Amino acid sequence: MNSNGESTAQARETGTLGKLMVLLDLVTHADAPLRFTDLLGLASQPRGTLHRQLTHLVEEGLLELDGDGRYAPGLRLLDFAARSWARNEFRLIAEPHLRDLQQATGETVHLGVLRGQSIIYLDKVEGRQPVRMYSQIGNASPCYCTGVGKAALSLLPAESLVELLAGLIFTSFTASTHVSAETLLAEIREIADQGYAFDREEHEAGIRCVAAPVWSEDRTFMGGISITGPAYRLSMELLHQWSVPVQLAAGRIMEGMRVRLGPRR
Repeated sequence: MNSNGESTAQARETGTLGKLMVLLDLVTHADAPLRFTDLLGLASQPRGTLHRQLTHLVEEGLLELDGDGRYAPGLRLLDFAARSWARNEFRLIAEPHLRDLQQATGETVHLGVLRGQSIIYLDKVEGRQPVRMYSQIGNASPCYCTGVGKAALSLLPAESLVELLAGLIFTSFTASTHVSAETLLAEIREIADQGYAFDREEHEAGIRCVAAPVWSEDRTFMGGISITGPAYRLSMELLHQWSVPVQLAAGRIMEGMRVRLGPRR
């Protein structure tokens, strides 16, 4: 096949994969299973193409189709997620340091990575007195209203940060949530100078945290770790004190990554 033919075939395959990913994204992020008509309106694909794509995803176990004609995430996705989580080197390197931090404070410790405008929770060590909170391994939270998220944003180059903030749509989760790029940018600059961030009940009322940025040498992973707990136990004075151990733990994780993964070539 000539180069033009190869390019055409490659583009076709890329287009097909992209359409499949759109469907997976729609179904996995929906609050309830979706019907064909729902996906027809959301996916902007021809009816015949959509039917073929959905059939293929069901056959591969990536989606499930129930008796009422509704599509839900398939169990094969759970297998993929479990294998990815178990083998993630960043999490494996960080895990003992997260546990040490939890033992020292008694509170819940998180590890998260920045993906686009969200923080994905890669690991979580429950405190000795766990409280109900939104965070779960694999969950995504907005970067602008979490300690881990703001710590991660402080790692971005100035141009990338400004571009990301320009695309944010701010949701006021609590009375403390940032609602403008200007106030958020001012805080991120402060975080970059001091090396740690706070969540002052910005995502969930009654929940506070202190976080420190963590990154790999090649900047493949940029995120943070945090100590999180209820506001009635975690005063701002205590969080200021814990900014030291959380930064030390972040430094140990980064050193572990440098030793284990080696310098970037």
